[in-house]
Amino acid sequence: MNIMRQLTDEEIRVLEDRNCWAEDWTNVHVSDDFKPNYMHRVMLYGEISIGDFDKNIEVSRGFLKHSGINNATLRNVSIGDNCLIENIGGFINNYTIGDDCYISNVSAMETTDGATYGEGNLISVLNEVGDGNVILFSDLNSQFAAFMVKHFHDKSLKDAIRRLINEEIARNRHDQASIGNNVKIVNTKEITNTVIHDDCEINGAARLSDCTILSSPASNVYIGTGVICENSIISEGSSIINSVKMQDCFVGEACQISNGFTASSSVFFANSYMSNGEACAAFCGPFTASHHKSSLLIGGQFSFYNAGSATNFSNHAYKMGPMHYGILERGTKTASGAYVLMPANIGTFSVCFGKLMYHPDTRNLPFSYLIAYGDTMYLSPGRNITTVGLYRDIRKWPKRDVRPSGSQKSIVNFDWLSPFSVGEIVQGKKILEKLLDASGENVTSYTYHNYVINPSSLNKGIKYYDIALRIYMGAVLKRVVKSLGAVEPPTTTVGQGKWNDLSGLLLPESEEMRLLDDIKDGEIETIQNVLDRFEEINRNYREYQWAWTYQLILDYYHLTEITDADEARIREDYVHARRAWIAEIRKDAEKEYAMGDVEKHVLDDFIDNLDHEIDFEN
Repeated sequence: MNIMRQLTDEEIRVLEDRNCWAEDWTNVHVSDDFKPNYMHRVMLYGEISIGDFDKNIEVSRGFLKHSGINNATLRNVSIGDNCLIENIGGFINNYTIGDDCYISNVSAMETTDGATYGEGNLISVLNEVGDGNVILFSDLNSQFAAFMVKHFHDKSLKDAIRRLINEEIARNRHDQASIGNNVKIVNTKEITNTVIHDDCEINGAARLSDCTILSSPASNVYIGTGVICENSIISEGSSIINSVKMQDCFVGEACQISNGFTASSSVFFANSYMSNGEACAAFCGPFTASHHKSSLLIGGQFSFYNAGSATNFSNHAYKMGPMHYGILERGTKTASGAYVLMPANIGTFSVCFGKLMYHPDTRNLPFSYLIAYGDTMYLSPGRNITTVGLYRDIRKWPKRDVRPSGSQKSIVNFDWLSPFSVGEIVQGKKILEKLLDASGENVTSYTYHNYVINPSSLNKGIKYYDIALRIYMGAVLKRVVKSLGAVEPPTTTVGQGKWNDLSGLLLPESEEMRLLDDIKDGEIETIQNVLDRFEEINRNYREYQWAWTYQLILDYYHLTEITDADEARIREDYVHARRAWIAEIRKDAEKEYAMGDVEKHVLDDFIDNLDHEIDFEN
């Protein structure tokens, strides 16, 4: 904005001729090049600042109108250059507006006392009736949110995190709500205590109250018809449209929420897609998808998840209230009509069918099918490793990350076989082998945590887990040789123990605990330090992964070191395992075709892609 000055007497006369009025003209300040003839029927109260009216504004494709202010009541408002503000039914009160904005047919915009803009809002996810375990703020990402939820019961950590967040919010607090540059707000009823960043478009919204909208030129936000959004933060590249009702939520980068979806006390991160259904106290990590009107996500933590039609979770302890919750690890799906009784823990990349009772815990049997037939719960361990669905999923997610560079706050590691998932596979294979040893081969079924495993399913599970292990070890070894030119032992011991998944970030548990201790001890001084630590851990992923995998190879092959001959053997096992995996996926695709579920050309295209998998062996 230019240097501001008071109005001249001539400018006041021109304004009054155009039915403009001011409570006190001396409180109205304008730019040097201000043109009063572009204001009509404007009432001015309090401190007013107005920029230039030099340019036309495109109000619709090919339809230009000159910048100016028409039919509006303003109080304590600062307006940048080349804005068009018109037909304000009520008023704009206590707002700062940037350059090149178009605001039309809006009932009211105002900042009131005690405005928080959604920052610092404490919500309770997972445990619907909990004390609050996630604090909303603009720089929140999926890792930080997952970290807060996971360690909620550590009071000293919780206090330290709250102090860091409150300090961050205080440093960036606004005296009044603001609108950035190149913002379009039309046909909207009410905007209260809402900060709107650059290049945002709001068209037809019903109410925005105590929100922050983190739009940017490279990744704009769109808020559409009928949307009601309260006490929430919406990140870069997201769209909220078609009568969505949202309260106490955080929406991460490039999320789409649409078609009457309702959400309360929930968080959504990186490329999540929500439509028609409902979320309550839900932690929706990267690439969580729910498309159906009948689906309810409640009291659960998800990532890379797809909810089938009529998916439902029971979080209610009928005497104590909705306090139960569960974790569906990355890549899990629920089939149409699925029901999961919380508390539950579903292992990574598993698929749930039917009404699953008995509080399933299959974290050590990943990639499984959980199937309910009446009162009997069946488990097919490792079945999902060899399905078309998994093959398509692990390839589509990287392609569907639409976040532009610079707008990727949440860290997303796309490895489907990692120390986290393979660690579960190792445990799963041991469990199945122990069941086989304990009960023998000549039994009608095996039991694991009230779930029935058929003998054929158990044997296939061992086989599929072994295929995955050999693929993983061979792929990592191949990457190390390509990078270093030879099989060099790891240069660090970090990564050798247990691994975790912090909603997209795969990391050694030792590094997670180190961060926890550093926050509690005061070694971490700002929120940015925490975020930087997550980034540092992610940058070191391959190094930490090699430390873990090297030990896995030694244990699996009973080695003390990896010789050239060992490397050749591991590579041969990798090629054989990979071809066996592709062959099983091909069989699954052909089975689907035989059932009449797909067209012949779709099958042919898929098989052609599979045939090219051999190209990735070297």
